[in-house]
Amino acid sequence: MECRYYQKQEDGRLKCLLCPHGCTMGEGQHGLCGSRRNDGGVMVSDVYGKPCALADDPIEKKPIYGFHPDTRCLSLACTGCNFRCLNCQNHDISQALPAEVPHYTLSPKQVVKLALKHRIPGIAYTYTEPLTWIEYVADIATLAHERGLWNILVSAGYVNQEPLRELAPLIDAANIDLKSFSDDIYRRVSGGSLQPVLDTLITLHEAGTHLEITNLLIPEVNDDMDMIRQMCRWLVKHDMQDCPLHFSRFFPRYKMSNSYPTPKNTLIKARDIAIEEGIKRVYLGNV
Repeated sequence: MECRYYQKQEDGRLKCLLCPHGCTMGEGQHGLCGSRRNDGGVMVSDVYGKPCALADDPIEKKPIYGFHPDTRCLSLACTGCNFRCLNCQNHDISQALPAEVPHYTLSPKQVVKLALKHRIPGIAYTYTEPLTWIEYVADIATLAHERGLWNILVSAGYVNQEPLRELAPLIDAANIDLKSFSDDIYRRVSGGSLQPVLDTLITLHEAGTHLEITNLLIPEVNDDMDMIRQMCRWLVKHDMQDCPLHFSRFFPRYKMSNSYPTPKNTLIKARDIAIEEGIKRVYLGNV
């Protein structure tokens, strides 16, 4: 499947325009996400129609608390991610190449039929980074809307604005993982930067998407209360005080296995600060 959002370079390489990394790929090379590849001068998606995970989930698991509560969604994932989070909980599929992970073969039409067959009212693009397989998401989401199904995006939000603006009308609800309010922490822990994620929040909010935000609090990494206060003030300043905010508890994972779980008191302090700053709906996760 040919990708959207790329341009050919004079030397034959391809420049990806999907996310801020702007990967340039020679023949046969993958981008950082692992799912987009230069195949004879054409950028192709190696995961289109090849989901590696399918599940029937409660919508609250995403977490989405303010959009059709007590309903279910068909959760779907393909391999690939454009972050390199040291604490990734799904690293076995997000940090792997497509050829390294078993997968199903399902066209967009078949995914929608599967949801309808099991009377599941929405499809969630989740577990890895769905924006790295945006073509598959968009094609499923278009058919889903035609059949009256909802589309739910669970993402770290690291994407360029043109692809996001084209996808946004198809997305009914989203949970964006705002990993911290520090560009330095984004670079050290996730291999990205903060501003594109803030831009994603603004774009989805302005598009009328039901938006929720998750902030995973990692001990001694992003649990500074002054930074959390700054984050909450930014959300209120940009009229997102009504967007549910989830502070989630960290447990040692992946390359942070030597760390320790977030003390519950840390989450309580963060919740109190968010409420003080005007966030109207604050939840604690993984507790």
